Amino acid sequence: VSPWDIALCATGTAVAGENALVLAVLFYTPSLRAPMFLLIGSLALADLLAGLGLVANFAVRYLLRPPREAAELAAAGLLLAAFSASVCSLLAITVDRYLSLYNALTYHSERTLGFTCAMVLLMWLLCLGVGLLPLLGWNCLRDQSACSILRPVTKDNAAVLAVTFLLLFALMMQLYLQICKIAFRHAQQIAVQHQFIATAQATSTRKGLSTLSLILGTFALCWIPFAIYSLVADSSYPAVYTYSLALPATCNSLINPIIYAFRNPDIQKSLWLACCGCIPSTFSSRPRTSSDV
Repeated sequence: VSPWDIALCATGTAVAGENALVLAVLFYTPSLRAPMFLLIGSLALADLLAGLGLVANFAVRYLLRPPREAAELAAAGLLLAAFSASVCSLLAITVDRYLSLYNALTYHSERTLGFTCAMVLLMWLLCLGVGLLPLLGWNCLRDQSACSILRPVTKDNAAVLAVTFLLLFALMMQLYLQICKIAFRHAQQIAVQHQFIATAQATSTRKGLSTLSLILGTFALCWIPFAIYSLVADSSYPAVYTYSLALPATCNSLINPIIYAFRNPDIQKSLWLACCGCIPSTFSSRPRTSSDV
């Protein structure tokens, strides 16, 4: 048994457990029904399935004897669908944050729960379609020379996935830059209206910039190296290179709940209530502002 596969399986188990906790909090807390929390739930569900996909891939490879072709394709399809949904959910959260600042006055009337549900459903149908591709014949099991590092995905399909991912990341970066500009402008307007001292404005904007850097930096460090490697490498490259880049990419699903869920004040309150039935007196009740990004 490869230690890399054991590490991926262990990571998948941790990812599944952590994101299951997020889903449980969202499901059992009636107050967390806003469109923003639906998008966070979509991200948690995608990462939960990604974790289960890693465990299933390990089981198919080492526990199922002899390995079944259909099982291998199904595990690969689950991973494709889950990670596609994870990236798309991150993009949807980015778009939602941008619209909440750009159309602050009409956001709550336009972005209803029903509209968000429809968009999330459409996104998941698209990602499930991507996950079905290996089962529909888009695989290299009949021609091993056509395999990419993402076996059983072919080299051409892996290149398409990598380019699509890089384009989505470029779109996310552009949106977050616009978010930062709008947040900085809002902070300036609030400072003028309330005659805050300059340090207060600088502190608020600096916090927004740190959050922006955390989101983009984590996502880029986890996924960009693997995406570029998938674009240029093929199955003849040493497997250790693939494992060493795939493991950080899967760890992004372990980090997502910390960035998008556990740092949210409303989810923090629900966790404290679920764990100990109380909210600490030191818990900050300050509402989030546009400068927090």
